[in-house]
Amino acid sequence: MSAIPDRTSGAVRLWLAVVAALVIAMVAVGGATRLTGSGLSITEWRPVTGAIPPLSDADWAAEFAKYRDTPQYNILNQGMGLSAFKVLYGWEWGHRFLGRLLGLVFFLPLIVFWWKGMIRRRLGWGLLGLGLLGGLQGAIGWIMVASGLQPGMTAVAPLKLALHLTTASLILALLVWLAAGERPSVLAPAPSRLRITALILPPLVLAQIFLGGLVAGSHAGLVYNTWPDMDGVMIPAAEHLFAVTPWIENFVDNHLLVQFDHRVVAYLLLTLALLHAADAVSSARGTGTARRALAVAGLVLSQAGLGIATLLLAVPLWAALAHQVLAMIVLTAATLHARLSQGIGSGAATRAAPSQSYAGLATRGA
Repeated sequence: MSAIPDRTSGAVRLWLAVVAALVIAMVAVGGATRLTGSGLSITEWRPVTGAIPPLSDADWAAEFAKYRDTPQYNILNQGMGLSAFKVLYGWEWGHRFLGRLLGLVFFLPLIVFWWKGMIRRRLGWGLLGLGLLGGLQGAIGWIMVASGLQPGMTAVAPLKLALHLTTASLILALLVWLAAGERPSVLAPAPSRLRITALILPPLVLAQIFLGGLVAGSHAGLVYNTWPDMDGVMIPAAEHLFAVTPWIENFVDNHLLVQFDHRVVAYLLLTLALLHAADAVSSARGTGTARRALAVAGLVLSQAGLGIATLLLAVPLWAALAHQVLAMIVLTAATLHARLSQGIGSGAATRAAPSQSYAGLATRGA
């Protein structure tokens, strides 16, 4: 590992933290864009010239005319005035503007840091991969919007929405993982069992976010608004869960199965988080691992409670947005915990056995 001063490493970590915060902000604005029905208000993908919003009455009239040709306007918003359209346009433009800002905040410092030799080779390759993933995310976003502009469509395709949200979440998780790995001090790994379960949590959170995207995209949260049952039954009958033909389409188009899947994985995630926290407190009491495990379990429990409230209240805007943002916070905490549990620094993986080095570092916040 190349020797890079702690101050340099700190600057890189701060930059990655800012980028991660922008990703969370973009997810929040994206959620508001979807919930206000604004996502189809801009009908073209102009990565460069689209950064400038309409500035004159003629520009606004031209954009409004394009929107009036969309199925969403003709089916849902017939008769909408220009002032209402400007509100929709503002949300979507803000979401795209944040995407452009995120790209600049990521790539410009990356070039500077790399030029000055402030980025380790392994981190550099990871960041280049993240840059490519970010470009793919932009393309997925436009493919998603284009799906909602097809004849007869009034919203984007649920599967494409879920992919867009999950890719953004994956970018966030990778940013947190890379930033955590830049911690300058040596941190011993947690006991083997805790390391494994900590590693399972972030992928499970990502899976739950994907399923949440399907629920949001298909509006499955607006039905079966009871808990813990689903309108009187705990486990729906198979003929209802797989009522759509072909059967594979039930996982996207059948509101009952889409919501049921989201509930089941939530229970699985909560159970694992609580068991992991109990195990960490029992086997690594007083360490950073135990504290992080408890924090992750608490966040997952809070997210589950917020999800139940969102369902019972029939998805009000404030609850849906809070649920989406808290999901990003849960993912951030789970990823940070998983990375730090693996150990940081050259001594973490190559020196004494984990149990020995772990005990020696416990008092330093392992």
